[in-house]
Amino acid sequence: MIKKIKQHQLNLGEKMGYACGDIASNFYWRVFDVFLFIFYTDVFGLSPAAVGTMMLVTRLIDAFSDPLMGAIADRTKTKFGKFRPYLLWGIIPMVAAGVLTFTVPDVSDGNKLIWAYGTYIFMMLAYTFINVPYGALLGVITPDSQQRTTLTSFRFIGAFSGGSLVAYMTPELVNYLGQGNEALGWQYTMLVYGLIAAVLFVITFLSTTERVSPPAEQKTPVLQDLKDLTQNKPWKVLFVLALIIMMTISLRGSTGTFYFKYYVERPDLIGSFAMAYMIALAIGAASTPLLTKFVDKRRLLMILMTIVALLSIIFYFVPNDSITLMYVLQIMIGLALGPKSPLVFSMYADTADYSQWRTGRRATAMIFSAAAFAQKLGGALAGAMIGWLLASMGYVANQVQTGVSQEGIVLLMTLIPAIFAAIAVPLIYFYPLGDQQLEKIQQELLAQQDKSNTDDGQPAITGAVNV
Repeated sequence: MIKKIKQHQLNLGEKMGYACGDIASNFYWRVFDVFLFIFYTDVFGLSPAAVGTMMLVTRLIDAFSDPLMGAIADRTKTKFGKFRPYLLWGIIPMVAAGVLTFTVPDVSDGNKLIWAYGTYIFMMLAYTFINVPYGALLGVITPDSQQRTTLTSFRFIGAFSGGSLVAYMTPELVNYLGQGNEALGWQYTMLVYGLIAAVLFVITFLSTTERVSPPAEQKTPVLQDLKDLTQNKPWKVLFVLALIIMMTISLRGSTGTFYFKYYVERPDLIGSFAMAYMIALAIGAASTPLLTKFVDKRRLLMILMTIVALLSIIFYFVPNDSITLMYVLQIMIGLALGPKSPLVFSMYADTADYSQWRTGRRATAMIFSAAAFAQKLGGALAGAMIGWLLASMGYVANQVQTGVSQEGIVLLMTLIPAIFAAIAVPLIYFYPLGDQQLEKIQQELLAQQDKSNTDDGQPAITGAVNV
């Protein structure tokens, strides 16, 4: 029997400091998720098919940039740690990319498309540069699975709370800062968001500590890291699962703006509808540590995604004048989806432990970079589906939509996400790491490190630990 070893307990300041990083990220990600598609079609002037194709094609670059960034971060050595320095180094590229992506150049339509491709690729690379190390930081702040779940809950409470503010304030800021010039309003809004995000990333850098590191003798060939991923069954299940769930979320998030502008014909409600959803997500995320005390992560995810599928089906039958019912269903879906992010990201950290336990090697950032790729690929596939379906059903920007194109918007908001949520349920079943096995793995890793330190003449670990 393995002796249980005391682990470092995270304080409130570190949890809140780590959460600031995802608030910062959501000044970008939430804008992408809710507003980017309709910005490209209704402000920038691109066709929905062109936008959908662009979102998918640019993700091919992420297939290389995300794991490359993970490999670079895993091999970074500074006095501040492996991952924290990127929170400072990535600020200027992130601010610049956000402003440029939402800049409408005065050029021909063909050159506009080139500009959109170039700036969007720059934006995704800048996001990868700062967000992959930020995500990997979760896996090295603490080795304890339950503390990771709590830390991830703080992270996503911050993300969804910040996202609520972004969802509600963005249309207002665009109108206020643009003073009738919508394109200029978007540019100034992203500059404001970038400056706020910069301050928040600095707070995360200052308030967190890296405590988990690879074994000192570990060799670091990148190909071996990739091979370890392909042999890590829990990670492979999570990769596919995260992609499917992200399609569910992105389809509903991006289509909500179209739904209220063209189907409900109440564009004034876009901000409050998105904010209500984000608040529900934050409440759901906050409940995650409590829920996982009674239900293991795998079973809880299966229950939640079943609820999302059923509620999304019900949403299809809501008439366009039943606004209260729309809000009620959206809030219920948000409450069910809220725990998804804390659960999945804490499970990614667990797969890093599993990989080290199985292979004797640890590549935390590589695992989280692949998680980021799954998230972005899911969003890209959702964007492509939105663009191609709207184009095939005759969508025309800033015009009254036909019955066919309205039906397409409703399907993208309801039944199509329901299908992907339902697909996620049997996938979750194949995730093999239960609570008991995880505790065994993590205690063995701690015991190995404790023995190594004792053999080296160092005191046994009783507080902060490296595994």
